[in-house]
This record gives sequence, C-alpha cells and structure tokens, in this order.
Amino acid sequence: MTYIHNNLLKNEKLIYFSRIHWIIFGTPVIFLAATIIFSIFAPLLFRGYIPFLNIRLSSVIVLACLVAAIFSGISAYIRYTTSEYGITNKRVLIKTGWISRDSLELFVDKIEAIKVDQSILGRILNYGTLFIVGTGGTQDPFFYIPRPLYFRKIAQEQVDVKSSH
Repeated sequence: MTYIHNNLLKNEKLIYFSRIHWIIFGTPVIFLAATIIFSIFAPLLFRGYIPFLNIRLSSVIVLACLVAAIFSGISAYIRYTTSEYGITNKRVLIKTGWISRDSLELFVDKIEAIKVDQSILGRILNYGTLFIVGTGGTQDPFFYIPRPLYFRKIAQEQVDVKSSH
C-alpha cells in the first residue's frame, strides 16, 4: 500500500495517482554509458599506472564511473518508489522522500493557484515543477511531476466541483 492509499479520509476517492517522472534515471544512465565508453577507450587514452599500487589508471576511471552509476541508480530508484502525487475528491496529496519526508496534504477548497514551470526538456518529455499555492500564501514546489498540466487540470476540476457544491 502507498502513503496516499493509507491516508485517504472517509468517503475520499483517489482520482489521479502518479510517481515522479522517469527523467530522474537520466544520471545513472549517463554514468553507465560513460562506464561502457571508458571501458572501451580508456585503455587507449590513459596508459599510465597509479604509483605504488600498480593499478592501471584506465581501470580506476572505469570503476569510478561504474560506482557512480550504481549509487546514482540506487538513489534514483529510492526517489522514484518513495515519491507519490495524488488528487482525490477532497485533497491534493504529495509525498516525497524516504528517511527525510516532505508531504503536502491540502484540501482542494484551500488551493488558490497551481503554477507550472517547465524547461525546454521538460516540455519535450512532459514533466515540470508544480508550485501549489494555498490560502495564506503558502507555496510548495514539487519537482519532476509527470504531465504537470494534466495534474493542474485535474486539481482545478476538483476545486471547481468543491466550490459548486
């Protein structure tokens, strides 16, 4: 069960659910590609040895890229599995983080605005940053939201439904 499913109120229905955008896996993929490229070309480019250890410099470079790929991949996976974005008929719920948790649970009738920021790459790959502005001027940014314009539309529809009753 997810955080959002575990924290639904009585008579609350989940309308939209998503996780963080897959772009967060870009860094581990780049490090993995660097590992492959350096494993092919580093022996030609870096012919030296590390003094006193008798280890090839090219091996150290390949190993460093591999370790970076593994650690950034684990970090991205944890971030992916611990980030949740949801809209219910009553609230907008966003939870990020595992050990250090950041969450937003805002009733839809307390939402003043939802701002979407998208870079060029974000527009191409359909992700962005949401700034949810609540009553009183609180503004919380949430990064790498997939389909941010759709998220905003669904949230605004729930605000409209709530205000028409």
